[in-house]
Amino acid sequence: MKYLPDIYKKNIFDINYDKLKKKDIKCLIFDLDNTLALIDSTKVEDKVKELITKLKKDFLVIIVSNSPKKRVSIFGKDLGVDYYPFALKPTIRTLKKIKSKYNLESKFIAIIGDQFMTDMGYGYKGHITKIFVDPLAVKDLKITNINRYLEEKIMNKYSKNNLFKKGKYYE
Repeated sequence: MKYLPDIYKKNIFDINYDKLKKKDIKCLIFDLDNTLALIDSTKVEDKVKELITKLKKDFLVIIVSNSPKKRVSIFGKDLGVDYYPFALKPTIRTLKKIKSKYNLESKFIAIIGDQFMTDMGYGYKGHITKIFVDPLAVKDLKITNINRYLEEKIMNKYSKNNLFKKGKYYE
């Protein structure tokens, strides 16, 4: 069940961050594309900025994305958070860097993202809390389409076993 999320919510605004804090989560790793922003967006939306500003009071907030530095840096700098572009998720090399830099154990970290293959795979490999959100839009990067095809097969398998159903949110 490596791609099965621990929590599934419609979007980043529906997540109960107080519950995460009570679970002793100290670091929130956000995916960028279709989680924090649309894939063709070049600026941070005000409501995202407000949420991240609020979260930074209680959590270490980091962006980990497979997108290039030119794109990821815009959002990281605007939000005032560390960011890791070209992360090659689901490999966990960036997670190892984060854990070392901030002296964190896996049990204190959560990944929030919109893809099973990359984000939930990253969480599984890193033994961190996995929070899945619906993508902000249907439009994806071309390379993501392959992952979405595989993701759909996995979701169908989970659905048949009553483990996960798209649109049935839980925590």
